[in-house]
Amino acid sequence: MQTSEQQWEEAAKNFKVFLLIDKSLSENTIEAYLRDVLSLKIYLEQQHLDIAPQQITAEHIQSYLQYLSGKPDLKSVSLARRLSGLKTFYKYLLYEDQIQESPLKLIKTPRLQRNLPQVLSIEEIDAMEATFDLSVPEQARNHCIVETLYSCGLRVSELVNLKLENLYFNDSFVQITGKGDKERLVPIGNKIQQELDYYIHHIRSFTEPRAGEESYVFLSRRGRHLTRMFVFQMIQKAAAAAGITKKISPHTLRHSFATHLYEGGADLFSIQAMLGHSSITTTEIYTHVSTAYIQDILLNYHPRYKVKY
Repeated sequence: MQTSEQQWEEAAKNFKVFLLIDKSLSENTIEAYLRDVLSLKIYLEQQHLDIAPQQITAEHIQSYLQYLSGKPDLKSVSLARRLSGLKTFYKYLLYEDQIQESPLKLIKTPRLQRNLPQVLSIEEIDAMEATFDLSVPEQARNHCIVETLYSCGLRVSELVNLKLENLYFNDSFVQITGKGDKERLVPIGNKIQQELDYYIHHIRSFTEPRAGEESYVFLSRRGRHLTRMFVFQMIQKAAAAAGITKKISPHTLRHSFATHLYEGGADLFSIQAMLGHSSITTTEIYTHVSTAYIQDILLNYHPRYKVKY
């Protein structure tokens, strides 16, 4: 049985991977979140409480907040920052089914300025895909992965867990199981459908799946389904090869998918359904991401703003 110290270490390590791959946060933000978790752990130790992160209650959190509020050098924005980190940590534990309810569920955090996600242009995505040598099976697979992430707006965890039985080519959609085991249907166009079909029948078919791995769409050379870290590193390598200097991750392709849909005229509720967002407020961020696009439309088409040459 693990000690509470070991449980804290394991939870922090896995939380870091989650922030990096699933949330696509910067190194500085990730380190700040980990410090927030460590600060709570240290406080509990000072109170001689030897408990694991999964055993924290709302009473422990209230006591910790009272302790922080009594520190004269801690500004309200710093308190909000720590609360945000802890809420994210316990949302992660909830997502991983390690707890039944977050101890911060009823604690409100002051609204902070929201960072807009990084987005790739269509030209940048094409440049990334052009870096793959399609005559090499692994690179042809990676090309298909990039196109699938972008064309379907998938989370990286959804991509690595995609099964053959989730592909409905005759009806032109894929069935995705997202957060909280919520299922959604995402339409697929001819381009990605043809690429997936080619990959499955001409590349994947030459890989012998390991026992229990037979149904996964994307396999490694050793016949195992891919890891989130592998996809993350592959995406970064392709971006660097394409000369893209933006800090990107697999989630960037999901953001690009949603932004390009919005710019093309799709309504927010349709985008929400395809992304699998439980709340429309999460999807509304793409109205802000597209501000530059809207400004460009205004400058080029409004009679009072139109650029004259």
